[in-house]
Amino acid sequence: MKRPLTALLLLSSACLAAAQDATASAPDGVPALANPTLGELFRAGGPLMWLLLAFSVFALAAIAWLFATLRAGATAPRSLVRDALDKIRQGDLGEARKICEDRPCPFARVAIAAIDTARGLPAGDVSAALSAAVEGEGARQAAVLQGRAQWLLDVATIAPMVGLLGTVLGFFAAFQGIGSDLVASAKPVVLAQGVALAIITTIAGLLVAIPCLVFYAWFRRRAERQVALLEGLASDLVTVLLSRRGAVR
Repeated sequence: MKRPLTALLLLSSACLAAAQDATASAPDGVPALANPTLGELFRAGGPLMWLLLAFSVFALAAIAWLFATLRAGATAPRSLVRDALDKIRQGDLGEARKICEDRPCPFARVAIAAIDTARGLPAGDVSAALSAAVEGEGARQAAVLQGRAQWLLDVATIAPMVGLLGTVLGFFAAFQGIGSDLVASAKPVVLAQGVALAIITTIAGLLVAIPCLVFYAWFRRRAERQVALLEGLASDLVTVLLSRRGAVR
């Protein structure tokens, strides 16, 4: 127990001395710790910063994509719903299906499944089969809608792990700096670089993960609203199809 504690105390005192020395002055190619620029912080974080940068770019693209797709106009456009239901009320299921094929979306896929089921069944009680077909396709579309935000959760889970890896590598470099020389004469710049790598990658990983978690929670609730909208329209679709059951061929 005493040896690990002694090593940690020696490392802490050496890192503090290194940070103080590096703040005062640093050789060429090593950024000073006092008032560093973003570029200097990025370089001090090491190669893992490029991976975290890639995660942040991917997260921004995913957020923009979710804003475009997780909305009522993309899930069930009003004009499509109106035109499809009007054609079904008129008994023209073929035209209603064509309208849905021309404008693919979650509602269109549910409507196509319902129309195909209604047209393929013999005359009689089709309510059970029609409801099953709509529920099955609706469940698939709901899973797709709710799964779109999963990318953000994945990034929010992986990014802190990458930052933690940078932390481990940074302290490993600091231990190497101590092990290569006597503690009293350990090179301050080597220690400062190791500590900077540990701290910067950890902060960067959290800065990527926290906004991703916030947007994931928000888009998850938005997806739930889209699923509720789709369920209501699917119920209306079944009602309209059953009311025109005599026209189904």
